Amino acid sequence: MKIIEIMNIKQRFDLIKRNTQEILTEDELTQLLKEKKNPRAYIGLATTGKVHIGYFIPMIKVGDFLKADFKFTILLADIHAHLDDQKAPFDLLDRRIKYYKEIISAMISALGINTKNLDFKRGKDFELDKNYTLDVYRLAALNTFDRCKRAAAGVVRFGENPKLSGFIYPILQTLDEQYMDMDVQYGGIDQRKILTFARENHPKLGYKPRVDVMTPMLPGLQGSKMSSSEEGSKIDLLDSPEIVSKKIQKAHCPIAVEDNGVLAFLKYVIMVNKKDNNEKLKIKRPSKFGGNITYSNYEKLEKDYLNNKVHPMDLKNTVSEEVNKLLEPIRKKMEGKEDLVEEAFPK
Repeated sequence: MKIIEIMNIKQRFDLIKRNTQEILTEDELTQLLKEKKNPRAYIGLATTGKVHIGYFIPMIKVGDFLKADFKFTILLADIHAHLDDQKAPFDLLDRRIKYYKEIISAMISALGINTKNLDFKRGKDFELDKNYTLDVYRLAALNTFDRCKRAAAGVVRFGENPKLSGFIYPILQTLDEQYMDMDVQYGGIDQRKILTFARENHPKLGYKPRVDVMTPMLPGLQGSKMSSSEEGSKIDLLDSPEIVSKKIQKAHCPIAVEDNGVLAFLKYVIMVNKKDNNEKLKIKRPSKFGGNITYSNYEKLEKDYLNNKVHPMDLKNTVSEEVNKLLEPIRKKMEGKEDLVEEAFPK
């Protein structure tokens, strides 16, 4: 007889919490797990730039939600992408949606995530609803320009003469939770101000605040945040093995944790994925430099690195190899779909 393992509330909570930076609030999350067998959660992905390796952090967390018996939705936020200073031109929205769905699906497959309770939704499919639009007007009447700008500042690009659309962005994100009937919104820590804006505004319309789960942002290869708009800071999912290795060799990799994208990728992606698959990380070194060394947890690796027991070049070589292992199945799934990428991001 097949034995089905059922996780208790603490196990489910711990799975959602692992590698997070903040949860608003942990007590609310615990209560939700007590009340609902299959809560609903989502992440919104604005369909702007090409997807890069920083997306592995949220996709691994999507897997955590699914393992913890959540029903999960990936919102392909096309209208948001256009509102953010037209990062996604209106005539390219359909093509961007196709690209994002294909490549995110390839990522999820590469990570071995069970997709039984996962679905995709497009913002345009419900954000033009009459009642949704009326609520946009209601929230617009309840909030000032300054309040909306503060909420969106970490996400939306505001120039010297900001467009009105950027101020509407956090209003839409607030309403998405309600109109998709979600219990939890998940995002990066850069979303914090928008998420607290939503918690503040839901009661004004008679809606309940949602639980918010946030993970850290992956530092770029040159320090600071990995960004789709900064070519030198990121590795695209379809970069060739040679380009991946070249970019990582040039990466900023100080003997420190802060602004170290190489070390952060090991912590939040490689070592988590190894643990989930009962694997260890092998750092290959010539015998004259101590020979190969194996790690089963990130904490020991970080300690050795900070104590100069692991050289930055050995770390880069290992990360290059591991990144290419993660990307290879994605490259294969996207073979023959080059036109899709070119249509979504015409030169």
